[in-house]
Amino acid sequence: MTGTVTDTYAAALQHDIADVPDDARLFGVVRRPTGWFSALVDENVPALGPPESLLSETKDRQEALQMQGLCDEEAHNAAWVETDFGTRYCEHVANDDAAREAVDALAERVANGETVALVCFEGESKRCHRRILDDVIRERAGIGGE
Repeated sequence: MTGTVTDTYAAALQHDIADVPDDARLFGVVRRPTGWFSALVDENVPALGPPESLLSETKDRQEALQMQGLCDEEAHNAAWVETDFGTRYCEHVANDDAAREAVDALAERVANGETVALVCFEGESKRCHRRILDDVIRERAGIGGE
């Protein structure tokens, strides 16, 4: 029996509006979890957070775009595109040993019937690495998308 993969964000869990199955095991996928974030998830997997250099570059670009008048969400999404965040995150997951091992471990759990929910900070309106990771884990587990 194959499990499932889903994703959500911290605020949705905090406000009890997350759309995740009751049996889901919550895996944080952030590089530097706060104490309150760690309390929300069953386990955090820092290796699946974006690399510090990519986070820093994207944040710097986002701040510059906000200074030019873009709102937080627009600046975040534009910075994501300008820094080629998605492609670079995929490269990280494919080439970093710890990230590959973490993806394989989660994919194995899903293949063995577990429901895995990926959790990070970004809300639904912002582009986020957890959605890329969702697809990668599904592929490795041999299941299709939703």
